[in-house]
Amino acid sequence: MSLRLSLLVLACTAALPLQAKPSITLIGAVQGEGAQSPLLGQTVTVEGRLSADLRDGLDGFYLHGAADGNPATSEGLLVLAEGAVRLPRAACLRVRGEVVEQPAGRSTQSMTALKAQNIQAASCRGLPAPGPVVLTAAPANWEAYEGLPVQIQAPLTVVGLHNLERSGEVWTAFDGALWQPTEMALPGSEQARAIAADNQRRLLILDDGSDVRDPDSLPLLPAGQLPRGGMQLSQVEGIVEQRHGPAWRLQLRRPLPLPPVARPLAAPQLPGTLKIAAFNLENYFNGDGRGTGFPTPRGAASVEQLAAQQAKLVASINGLGADVAALMELENDGFGPASSIAQLVDALNADPAGPGDWRFVDAGTGPGSDSIRVGIIYRHRVLTPVGRPAVLEEGPFMRWSRVPLTQAFRRGDGPVFSVTAIHLKSKGCGDASGPDMDQGDGQGCFNAIRTDSAQRIVAWLASDPTASGSPHAVVLGDFNAHAMEQPIRTLDAAGWRDAFAIAGVAQPYSYVYNGLNGRLDHALLSPTLAGQLRGAAEWHINADEPESVGYAAGNQPGPWRSSDHDPLLLGLDL
Repeated sequence: MSLRLSLLVLACTAALPLQAKPSITLIGAVQGEGAQSPLLGQTVTVEGRLSADLRDGLDGFYLHGAADGNPATSEGLLVLAEGAVRLPRAACLRVRGEVVEQPAGRSTQSMTALKAQNIQAASCRGLPAPGPVVLTAAPANWEAYEGLPVQIQAPLTVVGLHNLERSGEVWTAFDGALWQPTEMALPGSEQARAIAADNQRRLLILDDGSDVRDPDSLPLLPAGQLPRGGMQLSQVEGIVEQRHGPAWRLQLRRPLPLPPVARPLAAPQLPGTLKIAAFNLENYFNGDGRGTGFPTPRGAASVEQLAAQQAKLVASINGLGADVAALMELENDGFGPASSIAQLVDALNADPAGPGDWRFVDAGTGPGSDSIRVGIIYRHRVLTPVGRPAVLEEGPFMRWSRVPLTQAFRRGDGPVFSVTAIHLKSKGCGDASGPDMDQGDGQGCFNAIRTDSAQRIVAWLASDPTASGSPHAVVLGDFNAHAMEQPIRTLDAAGWRDAFAIAGVAQPYSYVYNGLNGRLDHALLSPTLAGQLRGAAEWHINADEPESVGYAAGNQPGPWRSSDHDPLLLGLDL
């Protein structure tokens, strides 16, 4: 070869780029110690073991990288890649891409991810062995596990099923149930804030690895099985991440191991010669009462749904064994034969398992002009009405809180007592203004209206509206307020006594909202009647059940999910 040709070859060779191994950034360095990546916006190359491919339901797959020696950083990372992108058939991958932050729903948090530009097979040398990280308690810093596969070797209590059918989520908590702060502490107090912070620390959402809304099936559950509130789960395994808020979640890698369902098959048995119940029926509307008029503004959408709803309500009410019951969310359609309350009483009396002697208190009209109302039913072979019923149609009761209804009764030749059914304004914020806006103290919207309603009820009952002359009285129903909120404390300050506190019931609850237990339904006794109380209980047939067992969905036979509220029951000696 000539000297000139040799020099030309050397020059061309020197111009070719060297195929050096790219610089690898540890996943821990990408995650960093904070909520956002310190490398945000940068293009990096990472290597890791493929721990989960969730591109069928979500937006990417997860890598588990080598340890960086810093326990405050996570070795797990979400890689954003469309399902059409073919992954190399390898246990470990090398990915080049841009570091981004995925918003976590409406919260201020975000999820660190790598937007993939190039994906290759990689050696597994130096990468962690397959298998999850084991957690035996709620970690102090979930960020240190973001994107990692973990196994929870501690009991998780099911606390919320409100997003089960909608989003494939089961809300759980470490160390038992979660509680509404204002059920346990004064609104806005340091104790209430501490309870809220502890709730947030213990909450963990179990997700189905998919963003599909209203899924046709629930792959996170064993076939034919449904969870129930209070159920304890063990050996739960999934990928830690933040998505949609409001808490950390696990994207499950296999169906949940569910224990057998333990339901309270019979209502609580209480001592006492008189049983008083309260029950929010969750919109019992009966069309025109003649089999047509569907769909109704609320409740059943067809005559078939009404039959299913009614069967569940009959099983619930007759199952309680009460002598008198205050009912909420009846259709406000009069008291004639086709009215909702008349049709419900007919169905109760036609039930072979029931006592067959129910009657309803006829208030004449209303009470009130709301589309729903309260009602009182009683067993006429046990109780005799004394005088006429009374209603309070003034102030907030004409537009906001439902009109209260009271009736005096006597059992045999015993003393007269009165039963007052109430249903105060809900916490929803529609049309709220001024002092009725959410004050940020945990009481929600319309607390001012509910408190005003409670004050008027106190004054009204003090005037003896039934003219019975009896000091024995019970006020019960849906207060839409938790135990430490102002409406309940208003009655307490006037001398009305919480039946569940008198009975020494530990942590009662009748309603579960966003995974938090609490009482919206209360029974308050006059001082003279408080001394006659022999027991108080809720029958937990509804608040712990998923919606899919209710009449509008799966319609499991029995009282299960007959409403969104649990009924309460009192036992007294009169």
